[in-house]
Amino acid sequence: MTEPVWRPWRKAPDWETALDGDGRRVCAVCRSAVRSYTHRLYAAGSRWFERCVGLTWCPGCRVYSGTMVHVPRERVLADALAGLPAAQRERIARSEARLVQFLDRRGT
Repeated sequence: MTEPVWRPWRKAPDWETALDGDGRRVCAVCRSAVRSYTHRLYAAGSRWFERCVGLTWCPGCRVYSGTMVHVPRERVLADALAGLPAAQRERIARSEARLVQFLDRRGT
C-alpha cells in the first residue's frame, strides 16, 4: 500500500463547484465538500472595514480561490486566528495558502 502524496495548496480562481443533492457546494472534480472562510483585512475604524477576503477551498484537490467580498459593518465574523500568539498569527495571515492550510487542518 502506498502513502498519499503530499501536494501544496494551489490557487485556482477558476476551479468549479456544483451543488450536491442536499444543496451543499462540492468540488466538481472530486466531489469533496467545499469549505469557506471570510475574514476582515482592516481595523474597525477604517473606511475599508467592509472590504473582506472570502476564501473557498477543496480539501480533496487542495485548490483554493480568494476574492474581495463586502461584509456589512454590523456583521461579526469569526476570527479563526484569535487564539494564536501574535507572531504565529501574523505569519499565517501573510499567505493565503498558509491560511487555507491552517483552516483546513482545523476543520474550519
